[in-house]
Amino acid sequence: MKEAAEDQLMRALHDDHAAALWSYALRLTGGDRARAEDVVQETLLRAWKHPRVLDQTQGSARAWLFTVARRIAIDDWRSAAHRSEVTTDAPPEVPAPDDTDRALQGWLVAEGLRELSAAHREVLLLCYFQGYSVADTAARLGISPGTVKSRTHYALRALKLALEEKGVTR
Repeated sequence: MKEAAEDQLMRALHDDHAAALWSYALRLTGGDRARAEDVVQETLLRAWKHPRVLDQTQGSARAWLFTVARRIAIDDWRSAAHRSEVTTDAPPEVPAPDDTDRALQGWLVAEGLRELSAAHREVLLLCYFQGYSVADTAARLGISPGTVKSRTHYALRALKLALEEKGVTR
């Protein structure tokens, strides 16, 4: 019989104060609905554990509920769990592409170029790395365009072999 009376008092307490307590908790948590729900639930649970609160003849139950809700929100804010949680809609840093493979390939190509003859290396550097046309390369080196094409062909074959010896495959 006593439990039934306490249940009715708890329902009356909830009906009378839950909406105001919810609004207050929502302000305390900065608009975080989930945290506000947790604060209200914990506050009402503490009220249920302290039956003297249910008896509203000894003062204002609302004042007690608001004080408890405020303390719960402050304790939650001070807790380590709250400090370690960061809510964000975007990651804090943009992932950078990993250029390790590209750097390693560059080193291997540079090693392969060192193994070529000076004439072959010179043609590849002008045509592929500096972007000169066959005619411009021929003019810079003082050779015919056909010789540039021929040297380029044999230089690429030699570079391919040098890279294959280093374990580079397509």
